[in-house]
Amino acid sequence: MQHVLDRLLALQDKTVAEHSAKFFKTGKGEYGEGDLFLGIRVPDIRSIVRKNKDASFDEIGELFVSKYHEARLCAALLCIEHYKQEAKAGYEFYLNHIDAVNNWDLVDSSAPYIIGDHLLDKDKTLLYEFAKSENLWRRRIAIIATFTFIRANRFEDTLKISDILLNDEHDLIHKAVGWMLRELGKRDQKVLENFLKPRYKKMPRTMLRYAIEKFPKDLYKTYLEGKI
Repeated sequence: MQHVLDRLLALQDKTVAEHSAKFFKTGKGEYGEGDLFLGIRVPDIRSIVRKNKDASFDEIGELFVSKYHEARLCAALLCIEHYKQEAKAGYEFYLNHIDAVNNWDLVDSSAPYIIGDHLLDKDKTLLYEFAKSENLWRRRIAIIATFTFIRANRFEDTLKISDILLNDEHDLIHKAVGWMLRELGKRDQKVLENFLKPRYKKMPRTMLRYAIEKFPKDLYKTYLEGKI
């Protein structure tokens, strides 16, 4: 994958890298502790992906094990391209490198389009295993992958996994669950409200705010004030 790495290295920007390191919380004890950045903006990474859609699995694997965040993002996006051509092989390859999908942007930009798409009409046990994992990124994958189900108006797994993650301690899970609930509610507000009413008072505040963001102003306020 040297030619792709060369393209990435040629685009590195120290100023952008410093900003990215702060944005993705790479300090000691933070969720992205120790991650390294080249300082490449996402549109430029996507441009490289478009020009290298024929990259082999071996080549993508080299990117997945890179110490650089942008290389792993590039690998995840290239894996989507493979999945479009060879679903089973692309899905299995992605799962074999799941430990490299280790920040929220990598999860959000790939999990729905590979795991979510592949499991849409299949057994979803993997998502429930991930939802109960000690690994933050696997838990985020579990809920974000259901975005594909939501788009297909299939809400059951989003609601079940949201319930599992309802008391999760991490803010990135609060945001992810709230986001998926909001997307579900945009398609069927009644289903969302039926889920929220017995739970909203014990939900993390961030999760609730995300979930009800598209509600009418008065209803939004009523939920926040705990008066439903």
